[in-house]
Amino acid sequence: MQNIPLAERLRPKKIEDIVGQDHLLGEDAILYKVIQSGRLPSMIFWGPPGVGKTTLARVIANSADRPFIALSAINSGVKDIREAIDRAKKQRFFDRPNPILFIDEIHRFSKSQQDALLGAVEDGTITLIGATTENPSFEVISALLSRSQVYVLNHLDEGALKKLIKKALEEDVELKKAKVKIEEFGALLMYSGGDARKLLNVLDLVVSQSDGDTVKINNEIVQSIIQRNIALYDKGGEQHYDVISAFIKSIRGSDPNAAVYWLARMIEGGEDIKFIARRLVISAAEDIGLANPNALLMANACADTIQFVGLPEARIILSEATIYLAMSAKSNSAYEAIKLAQSLVRETGPLPVPLHLRNAPTKLMKSLNYGKDYKYAHAHEGNFVKQAYVPPEIEDKVLYMPQNNRHEAVFFQKLQELWGKKYSPSKGGDDSDR
Repeated sequence: MQNIPLAERLRPKKIEDIVGQDHLLGEDAILYKVIQSGRLPSMIFWGPPGVGKTTLARVIANSADRPFIALSAINSGVKDIREAIDRAKKQRFFDRPNPILFIDEIHRFSKSQQDALLGAVEDGTITLIGATTENPSFEVISALLSRSQVYVLNHLDEGALKKLIKKALEEDVELKKAKVKIEEFGALLMYSGGDARKLLNVLDLVVSQSDGDTVKINNEIVQSIIQRNIALYDKGGEQHYDVISAFIKSIRGSDPNAAVYWLARMIEGGEDIKFIARRLVISAAEDIGLANPNALLMANACADTIQFVGLPEARIILSEATIYLAMSAKSNSAYEAIKLAQSLVRETGPLPVPLHLRNAPTKLMKSLNYGKDYKYAHAHEGNFVKQAYVPPEIEDKVLYMPQNNRHEAVFFQKLQELWGKKYSPSKGGDDSDR
């Protein structure tokens, strides 16, 4: 066998060679039409590992006859970005189209690193193509996101995976020499997890370790060759995202047994314990929130403690925090409140701050009525006085609504006492935990 991996030997050179992603690359699909037009916008490819994000970027560059500059966010910094942009500027001559700058795992770039790309994207020095396994709405800065088209790539289904195997057996020189005969597909597909690269790596491994003129492939043979721990957990592949998703959903669903099971899967698979702790902190705020504010303290204490304790003892601390969060009352009211508030801001724009709420450090500002008629809450009974704290256009909007749990029932009662009809009984919580 050649030293070049099968996945690399079969890397597509043309759009027609790509298997899967028909929703983007079919003849009537939007991305296919964009590529055919030659007018390429900056793009973000979002999808799990092994679905062809890097390959697609290279194929687009070839198809459009564009220079291709590649960076990986794992080992690149602002200096590398600036050098790449300088290279792009030097490659622009007369009517020659601008180069494509491809950034793999763009979600790993910090805000300042992403900011460094903005000018070159805006003035057309580069066409940016970023690849990410994380939701770009959370990981890519809004200024860059607004200047890019986001395309979602899916994991390959069974039909696409079988098509890829057939393509490999028919087109790869080395596999044709091996005279491969597939009796069963089950294990090959199972170990791939919808990841094209992983599928081809497994096929390559099985063929390379088989003896005889004809290579037979069935479930038993594949399972005997592939190490068991690959199926347990793959912290660099799609199972990484599936397992952490199951972990968080088990906590959200108040099932401590399931949550500890998925925690064990991650620990046994070698997952970074700091990654697990970060997700616990997020869960404490997003899923438990004000139903039990101590959950965030517990999660933060866990994140701090595992840093100096380390494994194997850190697993006990992670287990304690996991069980505590799973057993806590649940509320996503804080999450819903900020989501609604951000949506309202985007909808209404930067409404002016009411005059009575404005800062008035100078005489000129005071003459313009800045701060006029502001009522100082501490000067009133109960340290409260009714007045408007938002622009009049949105005064009737309720963004935070307490949910049905013991802690927020107290909040709801207080809000009714202070603000009256704005928090009607039909909208709020009761005295019981969910």
